[in-house]
Amino acid sequence: MESYEVKEHDVLVIGAGGAGLRAAIEASAQGVSVGLVCKSLLGKAHTVMAEGGMAASLSNADPRDNWEVHFRDTIRGGKHINNWEMVEIFCQEAAARVSELEEWGALFDRTKEGLIAQRNFGGHRYPRLAHVGDRTGLELLRTLQNHGIHQGFEVYMECCIVELIKENDQVCGAFGFWRESGQFVVFKAKSIVLATGGLGKVYRVTSNSWEGTGDGHALAYRAGAELVDMEFVQFHPTGMVWPPSVKGILVTEGVRGEGGILKNNDGKRFMFEYIPEAFAAETSDSEEEASRWLKGDTEARRPPELLTRDVVAKAIRSERIAGRGSPHGGAFLDIASQRDAEYIKKKLPSMYHQFMKLGNLDITSTPMEVGPTCHYVMGGVLVEPETAMTTVKGLFAAGEVAGGLHGANRLGGNSLTDLLVFGARAGFH
Repeated sequence: MESYEVKEHDVLVIGAGGAGLRAAIEASAQGVSVGLVCKSLLGKAHTVMAEGGMAASLSNADPRDNWEVHFRDTIRGGKHINNWEMVEIFCQEAAARVSELEEWGALFDRTKEGLIAQRNFGGHRYPRLAHVGDRTGLELLRTLQNHGIHQGFEVYMECCIVELIKENDQVCGAFGFWRESGQFVVFKAKSIVLATGGLGKVYRVTSNSWEGTGDGHALAYRAGAELVDMEFVQFHPTGMVWPPSVKGILVTEGVRGEGGILKNNDGKRFMFEYIPEAFAAETSDSEEEASRWLKGDTEARRPPELLTRDVVAKAIRSERIAGRGSPHGGAFLDIASQRDAEYIKKKLPSMYHQFMKLGNLDITSTPMEVGPTCHYVMGGVLVEPETAMTTVKGLFAAGEVAGGLHGANRLGGNSLTDLLVFGARAGFH
């Protein structure tokens, strides 16, 4: 190379979504020099695509909720292969991280008493998702950016990192290029935090933004770090399948959390037929309640549309294979018959405006055609639960690029809180 720029920091954070920003804020608070690199522009990270909310046992909607119930739900949802120490830390610290975000200016939806509102979500026993309409990820990112820009770290935008640099088995920097000019740049650093998100763009139909190309997974692997659970890729049950202009765009689980139901082409609400009996027995307060739920008594339990994502995705696929799918290979998600138009516009403003503008579809009067779409990777870089450090000295990872927390299946809402809890830990350590 004839020439290249050199930048030097104590800590280099790669990725400027929720995990990266939270890590940069925490590292800066320790008084060290921090550089934050993002492949796109600041504020364009995939975190903004997260809609439904962030899970934390605040107990505002149901006083029976606590971190232990959240722990149980997360372990059960992950098919019991989660790293239990990560789950314990996560569930114990989630509420504090959400409250901290509120202190920094996040404008959550409120209960009548003025507390943070929480909604139902798949796999959660109690309403647990703190939310800002259906724009929670956007609000999280806005809040972290507004707080973070005053913390003294330096931001490098539109810079793509392609290799980590090691010396004596420890990371000491990163090599990349500026996307606009193609010029090379080397970042020297004493430690590096990977916060690069997922890899959904390896699939043709995905809810992920263009940035989700697995950069961090590849960087870590080539640097000698261990990866875990890479076979577990989550397919969100409700991505749009029609019209073509919105294919793959996520329909937030919040639609089902606010009352939306799934129907087949016969107009039948089919999810009652796919409730796992063992799950019904485990999560019901009595045998009678479990029996009523399995028989389709809508008043007996929370809606079966809010079973874990893997169960709902497989149910939609089963209906399609049986010839009961929607005309374009999915199922009908209907909130129009369950809620009035003003309620939908208030609680799900982005969903309403997005599909009106992009697909000429009015969700307040017409069911949506939805089906499984690639959404999240549970696997990632192996990290120590306490410190978020990988198996390579000086290399840390947080957010979707890190593995272990979610096991075989992530519960909705756990991802945004994951960014805060382990982003903070990675930055601190």
